[in-house]
Amino acid sequence: MIDVRQLREHADETCSALARRGDVTCDSQVKELLELDQQLRQLTARRDEARAKINELSRQVGQLRRDGNVEQADVVQAESRALGDEVGRIEGEHETVSSKMHDLLLHIPNVPHPDVPAGASDDDNPVVSGPFLPNGGLDGFAAHQRVPYWEIGEALGILD
Repeated sequence: MIDVRQLREHADETCSALARRGDVTCDSQVKELLELDQQLRQLTARRDEARAKINELSRQVGQLRRDGNVEQADVVQAESRALGDEVGRIEGEHETVSSKMHDLLLHIPNVPHPDVPAGASDDDNPVVSGPFLPNGGLDGFAAHQRVPYWEIGEALGILD
């Protein structure tokens, strides 16, 4: 899965690299993903602010109760509970946006290496090295690896 920071910092480069492999939907997917990322960051900030406010109000409630101001403590405690409900709602939104973002990230392919030739399928990419070449596939092997396993097995007497 591609990293969100990569898309955030290098969206154009990522889309141009994916376009080389035939992915034409990258721009719309990245745009949607960046919008979700911005929304997620805003929700996180709002949630953290509300939690900090709840912690502050909780300290105030304790101080007010110690000072004997029970009525004011009840008012502050009610405000704290309302903020707690708000945090729960924000966390629900956060989870929804995070899930959408994760699903979208799963659909954006990895960026190909710069040396990979442009093309939409395997047919567009020529084989330039490796064990499975058209000439029998022995170019990538050392001399001791050029003997098929069945011949080695027979020579060792371990095959019937």
